[in-house]
Amino acid sequence: MEQILLADQTLGTRIQDLIFVFDNLSELEDRSMQELLRQVPSDKLLIALKGTDDSLKQKIFKNMSQRAAEMLKDDLEAKGPVRLSEVEAAQKEILAVARKLAEAGTIALGNRGGEAYV
Repeated sequence: MEQILLADQTLGTRIQDLIFVFDNLSELEDRSMQELLRQVPSDKLLIALKGTDDSLKQKIFKNMSQRAAEMLKDDLEAKGPVRLSEVEAAQKEILAVARKLAEAGTIALGNRGGEAYV
């Protein structure tokens, strides 16, 4: 992937966007999800969640304090319709934060290799 990014930044970014999508965040371990949520602005999270399924929402709510989760749920219900382009932009921003945290070794983006952690 690094070689592709060096050769063609635009193509590399598009490939990354297709490989790791917002719904893949449901695969994060709880600690990684909690760290990601600490780094993401709540207004971006609110907009990004407008276009997600319930399983990802539940994963996010589970990794927040009960009070914060209730506030976010209330905000989601109260928030009117949001343009799809806004939702996608917010999701991309959150994915960019997740990639930076993964590159820094702060979070693990999935256990795709099947390698066990001890």
